[in-house]
Amino acid sequence: MATLGRVAVPSPIGRTEPHVGIVHFGPGAFHRAHQAAYIDAVLADDPRWGIAAVSMRTRRTVEALAAQDGLYTLAIRDTESSMRVIGAHREFLGPEDAARIHALLADPSVELVTSTVTEKGYCLAGDGTLDMNHADIVHDLAGTDTPRSLIGWLVAGLGARKAAGTAPFVPMPCDNLASNGAKLHAALIAFARMRDAALADWIAAEVRVPSTMVDSITPASDAALYDDVEATIGLRDEAAVQRESFAQWVIEDIGRPFGPDLAGAGATITDDVGGYEKAKLRILNGAHSTLAYAGLLRGATSVADAMRDDALAGFVDAMIVRDIVPMLPSVRGLDIDAYRAAVLQRFRNPVIVHRLDQIAQDGSQKLPYRLGDTLIANRDAGRMPTHVVAAIGCWVAFLIRQARSGTAIVDPAGTELASIAAQGSPAEVVATLVRQGLGIPAAVAGDDALVAALQTAATDAHDGNWVKLFA
Repeated sequence: MATLGRVAVPSPIGRTEPHVGIVHFGPGAFHRAHQAAYIDAVLADDPRWGIAAVSMRTRRTVEALAAQDGLYTLAIRDTESSMRVIGAHREFLGPEDAARIHALLADPSVELVTSTVTEKGYCLAGDGTLDMNHADIVHDLAGTDTPRSLIGWLVAGLGARKAAGTAPFVPMPCDNLASNGAKLHAALIAFARMRDAALADWIAAEVRVPSTMVDSITPASDAALYDDVEATIGLRDEAAVQRESFAQWVIEDIGRPFGPDLAGAGATITDDVGGYEKAKLRILNGAHSTLAYAGLLRGATSVADAMRDDALAGFVDAMIVRDIVPMLPSVRGLDIDAYRAAVLQRFRNPVIVHRLDQIAQDGSQKLPYRLGDTLIANRDAGRMPTHVVAAIGCWVAFLIRQARSGTAIVDPAGTELASIAAQGSPAEVVATLVRQGLGIPAAVAGDDALVAALQTAATDAHDGNWVKLFA
């Protein structure tokens, strides 16, 4: 397919040809469905902000984009679905294009460098600092024209800016890693200090790295999507991506411009990204996990399926209203009640198939933050959060069901969890999980009333006593 320029759907094609003003590392489906859509809206009025897409590992995605002149279809999947053509990308670079990547990072007209490389792509240790023993960091510190890590590329580009006496670009991480801007900034300084102390000091003083939060459910592209797009636009587009209609991009206000007018395209600029992160983690992610464990126990398979269970949907809404929202700080610009309603509406989306068994994975790692923090905040306030207690009880009952049916528990601690859940009463399983600090915050161990409530909830969930559990 040579071009999508003649597609009869809403399209940016025909406007002024954009110039490259942004370099993006990691042009996977989420970037193309999310950040690129925001930039595409900006380009309608300001053509300075075309994106150079950089893939650090494989050329497959950038070659697919290049073959279509950088154009692809974004399908919005919701009760009322739609399609539009995105034309935000202007260059398509892989590992073999190191000289061009270096040139772009050094070019003063490039003001913003974004990234979606997954949490692992930042090469951080467990404490959030740069892992100096990471193979890619070791490789890049040894000196190379083609870094393997995002950190190596960013420091190389910033070093070129310093040497030329030009202003630094703004690195902007767009992976959902708490305080991602502060962690990336510290990693850049740590890496630079291993090679050039003066550069490290310059990065510390001159480079600002905003923290961000991004959100939009983006299912993987598949044959069904490609067939649907072809039936709609009349062309086969195997670079097409899809997402729900809801999209959120929250960006820290760093006190200086960082390039394109993203606020004008719908992004939120705030001095409290952490407040938005906490609301998302506790409301959206906490409710997601609750739907997963309770929904699977009640026979549901997807989020939308679980939300058609009126008793379960009502329980989750009540948990948000009674247990979660009262423990959240107010965040300027965020209407918590509207956000709650939007989350529940997203969960009801009949087009997005978000499988509960996928959400249920890695519970021992996720629950301390998704539900545990709310649990402890309530107890510190002298409250017993009965709905959150019930949700954790459902997780325990889920573990018991998996272990005793011989079904694998997908979790870094899966083997240990299966061993604990394989025998004994639900109350005994809870006691062991609390004692070992698996999936349950350590502070619970000293709260006898809370432990007893968790034991009762796990027993009720295991026995299917839903009327009592959802009361």
